[in-house]
Amino acid sequence: TGYGGTTQSSVKLPEKVHDRQITVTFNADTDPGLNWKFKPGEKSNKIRIGESALTFYIAENMEDRDVKGHATYNVVPHKAGQYFVKVACFCFEEQILNPRQKVNMPVSYFIDPAILDDPEMDDVQTITLSYTFFPVKE
Repeated sequence: TGYGGTTQSSVKLPEKVHDRQITVTFNADTDPGLNWKFKPGEKSNKIRIGESALTFYIAENMEDRDVKGHATYNVVPHKAGQYFVKVACFCFEEQILNPRQKVNMPVSYFIDPAILDDPEMDDVQTITLSYTFFPVKE
């Protein structure tokens, strides 16, 4: 629904890019039961409203066996979640990493131009995209 920091998804990009910019910061956490190193590839990215952006998260399996994980996500401030739209994301599917494998996992996203029509969003200058990886129990 986009409430409580949940993002939206779309396969269609906005038709117009606007002048207003928002800084998107990236956060990564791992459940203690998952022996992976997980971090964002960059600290932040400043984008214009409606502009398509791409970032990567880096995951490394520290085990000597295949390990399956699944990422949950959130956006802060929560009220911005309905305007944060993912086009493609590693979080849409479970991830299997081979022993000691290190991978770059992409997230393609944009900020919905509808944010400009919401007066409650006028104070939002920064949005944080946060992921937590959990083990998938077989």
